[in-house]
Amino acid sequence: MRRLAALLPLLACLAQPAAAQHLRIGLNSDPDVLDPTLSRTVAGRQVFAAMCDKLVDINERLDIIPQLATAWRWADDGKALVFTLREGVRFHDGEPLTGEAAAIGLRRHLDTPGSTRKAEMGPVTEVVATGPLEVTIRLSEPFAPLLAALADRAGMLVSPRQARVTGADFQREPACAGPFRLTRRIAQDRMELERFDGYWDGANIHVDRVTYRPIPDATVRLANLRAGALDIIERVSPSDVGDVRRDQRVRIAQAPSLATFYLAINVANGARAQTPLGQDARVREALELAIDRQALVNVAFEGLWVPANQAVPPDHPFYARSVPMPQRDVARARALLREAGHQRVRVKFSVPNTTDYLQASEVIQAMAAEAGFDIEIQLIETATLLNQWTAGDFEALIIQWSGRVDLDGNLFAFYACGVPLNGGRYCNRDVDAALTEARRSVDTAVRAAAYDRAARQYLADRPYINLWQPLTLHGVGASIQGLRLVPDGLIRVQGLQGARG
Repeated sequence: MRRLAALLPLLACLAQPAAAQHLRIGLNSDPDVLDPTLSRTVAGRQVFAAMCDKLVDINERLDIIPQLATAWRWADDGKALVFTLREGVRFHDGEPLTGEAAAIGLRRHLDTPGSTRKAEMGPVTEVVATGPLEVTIRLSEPFAPLLAALADRAGMLVSPRQARVTGADFQREPACAGPFRLTRRIAQDRMELERFDGYWDGANIHVDRVTYRPIPDATVRLANLRAGALDIIERVSPSDVGDVRRDQRVRIAQAPSLATFYLAINVANGARAQTPLGQDARVREALELAIDRQALVNVAFEGLWVPANQAVPPDHPFYARSVPMPQRDVARARALLREAGHQRVRVKFSVPNTTDYLQASEVIQAMAAEAGFDIEIQLIETATLLNQWTAGDFEALIIQWSGRVDLDGNLFAFYACGVPLNGGRYCNRDVDAALTEARRSVDTAVRAAAYDRAARQYLADRPYINLWQPLTLHGVGASIQGLRLVPDGLIRVQGLQGARG
């Protein structure tokens, strides 16, 4: 009898349902608006990886692979892209994915005021349903980067019921077609998502809830991972890599990255562009010559990152070899300032309030001081900084672009005239023409020549100064399995398991 009594609590536990699996992810910053048409932040892309499936995705080798579409083909001599859609897909509000629903979702990216996806999609003239499970994008001319653009936010579809709801109103009750749906967002604190039972690939989802926590301080983020309060974190600081590798509670997940970090300079956006740095290319050249990129990554990032003067590394087929990375030259920098009529130049430098940005900015501040620049660092929350960038409320800022598979996605939205991500309003018609030529051709040699021609001009004008390219360094709890490392750095929830209740 005593033996039976001892077994009763155990039997009671066995009879209870298993605790819901809860995956907790630490982000480097808080996203801006959780609307795929309007979003601009890397943090937003992380959350969308669980919320909003795309027409296509990329894999570890940067191949385009199916997601909401199972097949695609170019037609009409490259002026139409036709997608066959997956059967059985439903949006979070229960609406089915059809050819017409996909057309409405894609037109949303084109028609919504302030859309940051429109430029990514190129010269689209029409998006129409051409079958119950087929959608066709028609173009005025061939546009090589389109398929790669649809592997990111431009390819995310929302329910037709929500297509006209945008921005803050949309994120209150978003209806995408991903494995999780947003249930609550507390700004600067968390985003809570719950599993969507109608997800088409439900067999590959092994957790019931996902919570994203924005924690800008890399040390605090890592401490939460080590304590078991988080399961995965993005952007482990290079200075912590050695310690993490010696800690059996956690591990480093490392992979190549498409990302690049750069300085953006306000050259024509409002009154704050009226500065020596904004108005004189010689002053911008002096600032670049003040920076030793290799020393910067050695000091700020333990030498793990790769110095960069372009949006892609030197081994990339579209790297402009005619403009190699300039070396630091303090004497030349001082001479350029004198030539421009200045002994010293003051610069207000807007910096996201995260550890890696601050460390790099302080190194740049010290280097630039030797060349005649007095840099004032202003720490700003990332989403606020991006709003200021758009509004022209900055002189110079440092920011990351998470990178795209096709080089067009790293250049056109920044250097073309009048596009949304061109916060400093740089505009050079020769650069526009070269970037447009590269978009219109599928010939690699033609595209490489056009990108080289554009680079010779925009790297001389310096509305942006590229600095370094990172590795993807995620911190992962020892119990977590199934994390796939793709160079875009996004934490894909499909296949992840080992989270606790």
